[in-house]
Amino acid sequence: MFSSLKKLFYFPIASYFAFFARIKLNRWNPKIITITGSSGKTTVLHLLEAQLGQDAIYSHHANSAYGVPFNILGLERKTLSKWEWPLLFFRAPFYAYSTHPSQKIYCVETDADRPGEGEFLGRLLKPHITLWISSSRTHSANFDICVAQGWCTTVEAAIAHEYAFLPQHTRETVYINADNPLIMQHMQQVSAQVKPIKIDSTFTHTVFKNKTDFKIGNTTYTFNYLLPKELYYGLRMTIDVVTSLGFPIDPSFSRLSLPPSRNSLFDGIKDTTIIDSTYNANLSSMTAILALYAQYPSHNKWLIIGGMLEQGNSEQEEHEKIVELIPPIAPKKVILMGDKATTYLYSKLKVTLDGKSEIIKFPTQKLVLDYLLENIKGGETLLFKGGTLMEGVIEHLLVNKEDRDKLCRREKVWVDRRKNAGL
Repeated sequence: MFSSLKKLFYFPIASYFAFFARIKLNRWNPKIITITGSSGKTTVLHLLEAQLGQDAIYSHHANSAYGVPFNILGLERKTLSKWEWPLLFFRAPFYAYSTHPSQKIYCVETDADRPGEGEFLGRLLKPHITLWISSSRTHSANFDICVAQGWCTTVEAAIAHEYAFLPQHTRETVYINADNPLIMQHMQQVSAQVKPIKIDSTFTHTVFKNKTDFKIGNTTYTFNYLLPKELYYGLRMTIDVVTSLGFPIDPSFSRLSLPPSRNSLFDGIKDTTIIDSTYNANLSSMTAILALYAQYPSHNKWLIIGGMLEQGNSEQEEHEKIVELIPPIAPKKVILMGDKATTYLYSKLKVTLDGKSEIIKFPTQKLVLDYLLENIKGGETLLFKGGTLMEGVIEHLLVNKEDRDKLCRREKVWVDRRKNAGL
């Protein structure tokens, strides 16, 4: 019942905060740049920040119908408890008339987790520039109703339709991933100037142990992070936007700092290398990171995979697609965690890998941790992808215990959940 009430009142309550956010936004009147799509948004937001620096404001940790109004108003959920809400309601009208930033550029990440969210954010922001970098199945469970009621023929189409509201409400320029047919189908409804970005034959993407090179034309951009080739679209868009705003480009992106658990690298016990990609998991992000891991230079790769959440009627299909992405990695071990991963992947991986990799399954994160502590010999590369609380496993494998502060989900509610899970 609580879930049903939450869905019923999601947008009415969000509209309360959006009303006051719009007042502050009108008083501030910045040039608004939105970054939207199924995956890669946060990295692109940080690419823009690396170039624009203190000349812009950024919507860190906020991309929803609640997060964006909160970010505009300066409200913040600190404990993620329900007891914060009365104070947030009370503060919103006063924060609408608080001092707005002096910067005249607002870079904001926008998601569309459910039907109506893209339109809600599009109407609120009315962005000057939109970067639509990707579109694929994410939060699919929320869009099953669109197919069931005949609004769209597929979940993918329903999700793309929702993201398309951001370009439709854009005032000046829309940058799009023109290699994605789901995105291209919506360009006729866009009145702003459309700038398509496609991968060309000159582009090369090279993965090293602790950095990634993107060569575009005659310029090589080197990042001290592991970044998938799909970032090409966001990188090209960032360079074009920054140039159009009259700012010089720093080809080294020297100020780039990415948030936790987006392919973060750590030194692990017994001279292991840990790749932490546990922040989220959908097929799009799974595809990107597994393709990157296939390129990663290591002779002893272990793959630790948890299930993908909110897949709805597509749950089995989405998980089974992961199976075909694993053979190019040639992992020594594949460790599956949780009901979804073990139910949908174990049997098919046994057939697909045909004895070339050891496949182990566990129902809980604690059992995964126990296995790793007992079986790591030294020198392995461990990629963690998907599965809530998997960061709790990584905590216990770090050489430098201070690195735990660089993992995701540091709030008290998550600390308590990890403790209850034996982590």
